[in-house]
Amino acid sequence: MKDPQDIRSWRRLDNRITTSGQPTEGQLGALRDLGVGHVINLGLHSHEDALADEAASVSALGMRYIHIPVDFQEPTEADYAQFCDAMAAIGDDLVHVHCIMNMRVSAFLYRYQREVLGRDDASSRALMDTLWQPGGIWARLIGDDARAEARHGGPKVP
Repeated sequence: MKDPQDIRSWRRLDNRITTSGQPTEGQLGALRDLGVGHVINLGLHSHEDALADEAASVSALGMRYIHIPVDFQEPTEADYAQFCDAMAAIGDDLVHVHCIMNMRVSAFLYRYQREVLGRDDASSRALMDTLWQPGGIWARLIGDDARAEARHGGPKVP
């Protein structure tokens, strides 16, 4: 099956990990059809674009749902550690990681690829750079000291 290009900010990291902004109810079925067994949501349930009960929708489709609510204004090391723990628990199963716009996710995956998967900086950064270049607290969280005092930038930043 082809990747569902209609999901907001859809990206494929590799054969095991896909990412996006908030999928709709119908798009969750497309994820299942790809073989995704786990959905990690880094977005807040209180966001206007969040699904009413994503946990129930994902479970009804036979996938496991993990919610790690990351406050966009105040991401923490604990949030990132919880994400790494979830990824380790999933192992080699197919996983889809999303938030609202794929900004939280792409930043976490940039750091995860470098620190956990041992990939080089340039290839780790490639997915994130298609969406945004974090500044401020997000730059500090991912270890990009050069942008720690900068504003967020990039093609998807409003």
